[in-house]
Parts: sequence; structure tokens; C-alpha cells
Amino acid sequence: MYRYNDSKSGADFRLISDEAEFDRQFYGKDRKDKLLTIAWNRGQDQKVVIDGIEYVFPSNAMLCLMVNESFYFSQPQDILAWQFNREFYCIVDHDKEVSCVGFLFYGSSERMFITLNDDDQRKIDLLLQVFYDEFTTTDVVQGEMLMVLLKRLIIIVTRLAKQQYISKDDLPDDKLDVIRKFNLLVESHYRTQHQVKYYADQLFKSPKTISNLFALYNHKSPLTVIQERIIIEAKRLLTYTDKSAKEIAGELGFEDAAHFSRFFKKHTTLSPISFRETSFVGK
Repeated sequence: MYRYNDSKSGADFRLISDEAEFDRQFYGKDRKDKLLTIAWNRGQDQKVVIDGIEYVFPSNAMLCLMVNESFYFSQPQDILAWQFNREFYCIVDHDKEVSCVGFLFYGSSERMFITLNDDDQRKIDLLLQVFYDEFTTTDVVQGEMLMVLLKRLIIIVTRLAKQQYISKDDLPDDKLDVIRKFNLLVESHYRTQHQVKYYADQLFKSPKTISNLFALYNHKSPLTVIQERIIIEAKRLLTYTDKSAKEIAGELGFEDAAHFSRFFKKHTTLSPISFRETSFVGK
């Protein structure tokens, strides 16, 4: 693993390859490391488990993972990954510099596996060699140079993701930007704000306008996006912590444990306690 760390600012940037035990347990062993991850599967198709959900990670594809997602790769030695924290590069503050970088992490409600053709792979391989050079060059501008390279990587991957997952004819950039901002707001406020109106107000749009945009984009409604985000966090807390249902209810903005339990069961068919017991047995 190559690593750049600035003790003064707290900036942390890592390049990981050939790691036989590369995984992440956000609510476990490495919660203190709040890192976004861009992973590249350089081997054959393999399994990736993200917050307990299994996917096929195609060969020669890239996958972007959020700060608080736990993940496991079946063939971690074939994964090359870039990881960085907010102090090194804030995707919100630098959004315009890299043409909506937030799209990679907040722009889509589906799990994106971004495939590379031969030309794409050549570009990233060339960039990777420069990354290696900069990680081994320790001087006063090392951090700045690594940030420039990360921006370039993000731009390349964002372009590919948009080409593969978004039709500009169906959803122009200005409409996509509203959806991306909605998803980003949900990520920031889902613990306390559960209604579409709050997010629509922040974007100076009506709830109906937001719903119409989502209807153009995919089959999920904006309310579903909010509720699914709450359920994901509830499942994480039930699986990876020993917090009670009452504590989790309070953390996720519910007035009482009974309300939370009804909400959770409606969306999962299980009570919080039953889900926790099932998760424990499955470990």
C-alpha cells in the first residue's frame, strides 16, 4: 500500500494493490478511517458484498464506494483501489472542478459497475504509473501533485459512468444536477429529515417537480430514495453495532422505537430484533 498522510490537515490518500485482506468494516475495525473508495477489478469476474448485499463485480470494471459502506471482495488481491478522505479531497467543495464528481457517489440510485474498454484501460494504466512515481517522491508539493492526479482519475471515471448509465437525451445535465444534489442532501440529512418537501425546498423546487425528474431518471420515487437510505443505515447499525432498537430509532430521527419498528418491518418484512438475529446467524 502507498499512502500520503498530512498530520496537520488530517489529509489521507491511499493506493492499494495486491492486498490479500482488503475489505472494510465501517462500524467495526476501521470506522475512524472515513474514506471514499474507487476500486478497480483487474482480474476475472468476482463477488463483492456491500452492506450484506452480494453483487458480481465484472472483470476490468470500476466501482465507487461511500465512506460508510462495509464491503468484502472474494478476490481482493485482484483489486486496485484509491481511497481518500474529505481532508485530502472534498467532493462537494471541488464539485465544479471535476464536472460533477458527486455523480460517482451521489448521482445514481443504482449500483454502478463502470466497465473499461482497451483504450480506457490504457489511459488509467498510464495515470497509474504517474501515481506510483508521485507516491515515491517525497517533497513539499507531493500532496498537491497527488490531488491533481486524483482529479484526473475522477474526471475519467465520471465521464465513463455518465456514458454508461445516463442518456443525455433523456436527462440533460441541468436535470441530472438537481437529482445529484437531492441525493447529496439526503446523504447529509436523512437522519433528521424524512419528507421529500424538505429536500425540494432546499433545491427551490416543488415536490412534484422533483418526483417528475426522478420518473424520467429511474423507477424509484424521491420518497423511496429517502426511505431506502434510512433502511440501509438501520441495517448497518443493527448488524455492526450493539445499539438497541430504541437507540437506533433516536439516531435515525424517529419519535419512538415502535414507530421505527413499524417502518422497518414495512420495508424489510422483519422486525429490527428479528433482522439482527438473522444477521447474527448468517455471520
